[in-house]
Amino acid sequence: MSALPHPQTGFDPERLSSAALQAFFNLSARWGLTAAQERILLGNPPESTFFKWKAEKTARRLGRDVLDRISYLLGIAKALNILLPSPRAADEWVKKPNTAPLFHGQSALERMLGGSLIDLADVRRYLDAQRGL
Repeated sequence: MSALPHPQTGFDPERLSSAALQAFFNLSARWGLTAAQERILLGNPPESTFFKWKAEKTARRLGRDVLDRISYLLGIAKALNILLPSPRAADEWVKKPNTAPLFHGQSALERMLGGSLIDLADVRRYLDAQRGL
């Protein structure tokens, strides 16, 4: 049985979840992430769940934490594409060492792999500040 859209907004959790997963795995491919890194960024879902998501690029309903994580990651990617001169430079930035105080010489990816939602939020806020937002 599929989820019915929310009567007032047309909100369909399954459709949103599937779109979010597709966007995440597309971004992950561009960033060259491993499955272990993907799992951490998604909040360490159980392996069986994660590999089902990865194979099918769909889910009945992602939890709020996973959707928030994907939202932060997509926002980071968007900010990088605005700040940097090419999509390639934007995709490479996440793995480059960074001397900004937030990163302590590590890359943004290393910071994000701390596993906390706050780590993703901090990187997003840093990039938004660089954009003057």
